[in-house]
Amino acid sequence: MQLTLWTYEGPPHIGAMRIATAMRGLHYVLHAPQGDTYADLLFTMIERRDARPPVTYTTFQARDLGADTAAIFQDAVSAAYERFRPEAMIVGASCTAELIQDDPGGLARALALPIPVIPLELPAYQKKENWGASETLYRLVRALAGRTLEPSPREGRRPRCNILGPTALGFRHRDDLAEIQTLMAALGIDVNVVAPWGASPADLGRLGDADFNVVLYPEIARAAAQHLQKTFGQPMVETVPIGVGATTRFVEEVAVLAGVDPAPVLAGAPSRLPWYSRSVDSTYLTGKRVFVFGDATHALAIARVAATELGFKVVGLGTYTREFAREVRAEAALHGIEATITDDYLDVEAAIQAAQAELVLGTQMERHVAKRLGIPCAVISAPMHVQDFPARHSPQMGFEGANVLFDTLVHPLMMGLEEHLLGMFREDAEFHDGAAPSHLARHGAAPAAPAAPIPPSPIPAPPDGVVAAWEASAEKELKKIPFFVRAKARANTERFARERALSRITVETLYDAKAHFGR
Repeated sequence: MQLTLWTYEGPPHIGAMRIATAMRGLHYVLHAPQGDTYADLLFTMIERRDARPPVTYTTFQARDLGADTAAIFQDAVSAAYERFRPEAMIVGASCTAELIQDDPGGLARALALPIPVIPLELPAYQKKENWGASETLYRLVRALAGRTLEPSPREGRRPRCNILGPTALGFRHRDDLAEIQTLMAALGIDVNVVAPWGASPADLGRLGDADFNVVLYPEIARAAAQHLQKTFGQPMVETVPIGVGATTRFVEEVAVLAGVDPAPVLAGAPSRLPWYSRSVDSTYLTGKRVFVFGDATHALAIARVAATELGFKVVGLGTYTREFAREVRAEAALHGIEATITDDYLDVEAAIQAAQAELVLGTQMERHVAKRLGIPCAVISAPMHVQDFPARHSPQMGFEGANVLFDTLVHPLMMGLEEHLLGMFREDAEFHDGAAPSHLARHGAAPAAPAAPIPPSPIPAPPDGVVAAWEASAEKELKKIPFFVRAKARANTERFARERALSRITVETLYDAKAHFGR
C-alpha cells in the first residue's frame, strides 16, 4: 500500500456504494469507523444528487474496539431495516473494519430478516473501486436474477435487451444511457431492464426475460453479463459505442442479435465529427501528439477516436484499471507504443513528459498535471470533479456523443492556439495590456504609456551536471514558440546544452539547438 496525494480509485466499498446509490429499494449497511461517512460527499457534492446514498454506517469509535463491535453491526442492520424497509440489503465492511473480522454476512444472516441479504467480501487491500462495483453488481445479479426465467417466444413481439453498467458517480453515465435508449427505440428494440441505474431488486429478477445484453462499461458489467450468458444463454454486445465508427459497429451488432435492419438508423446518423475530419480546418490539428489515460473503457475508446477519426497521433496510452491491462497493452501496440499501466499519477506525469505530448486526454489528475506542464487537456474519464457532471445533456456515447467528443478533443487545441497568439502580441505597441482602445486615439485621447516590461521568472540554479539554467531572454524567446511544440523545444534545447556541457542557455543556444535537431 502506498500513501499518495491523489488516487485514481477509492476502496472497493465505494464501488459498492455506486451500485447501491444507482438502484431503488436497495440498502447498504457498511461496517465502518466514525469518519468514513465522507463518502456521502462524493454523491451529494461531486455528482450533485439531491439525496444521500442509501447507506447506513455503524460508525464505531476507538473506544468500541474493546467491546462487542459485532453487536453494533447487528443493531445497525436491524435499525436500517426498520427505518427504510428495503426490498433487499447488501452488507459489508470498509477497509478499516475489515481488520476486525466481524463477518458482516454471517451476522446479518443470524437476524433472519424477511428480505434477501447479500454479503459482500471486498478485499480493500488488494482491490479497488471499479472492481468493487463489478463484484457488487455480479453478486446482486447472481442472488436476485434467478435461474428459471426465460424470454417469451419472439413471434409477435419486439426484441428485448438489458442495458448493463450505468452507475451513480459514473463519468457521463446518465447521458450515455439516454443516448443508448434513444438508439434502441429507433431500432425498434424494447429495453427490458437497465441495471444498476434505476433498477430495483425486483427488476433484477426480470433480467432473464431479455433476448440479449448490452454492456456499456465492461469494468462494471462484464462479470454480471457473463453470468447471465451462462445462466440464460443471453448473448452480449461489448462494443463500446464511443465515436462514430464504434457507434456504427455497435448498432450493426445489436441489429444482428435483434433481427432488425440498422440501415434507417445509420442513414440518419446526426454527427458532425466526420464532416470536420474531412474539412480543411482539420489539417491544422492533424498529427498532433496525444496522450490518453483513464479507466480502460474510456482510454481504449478515446484513443481509437483520436487516431482514426480526428487524425491525431497517439503517443501515450494507459490505464489505472489493472484488470484490463492486457486489452490496453494490445491497443497500445497497434499505435507502436508501450502502455502505461499504473495507479501512480507521478508515473503518468513522467510518461506525459517523455512522450512530448501536445494534448492530454485523461482524468482530473491529468488536468492538474497538464496545467503544470503548460499542455492543453480535456477530461475523458473518472476520477473527475463537479465540472464534469454538467447539468446539460453531455454524453460520450452514440452519435450525439461523437459531437460532444468533437468539441472535447478539438477545442483545447483551438483555444490554446488563441492563447498563444495573445501571448505573442502581448507586448505589441498596439495590443499590450496598458494600451488604450485604438479608436480613442482618433478623438484626441492621450496615448497610453508603454507597458512595463514583464519581469522574467526567477530561474533556480539546478544541481551540478543536471541541466543548464535558462537565461531570462532565452525563456522569453521560448514563449514565442507555439504551445503545442514548446515542451519539445525546451527538452531538445536542454539536451543540446547538456551534451555540450553548457552551464547557461541563451537565445543563441535555443536557435543552435533548433538548427541541430531540424537537420
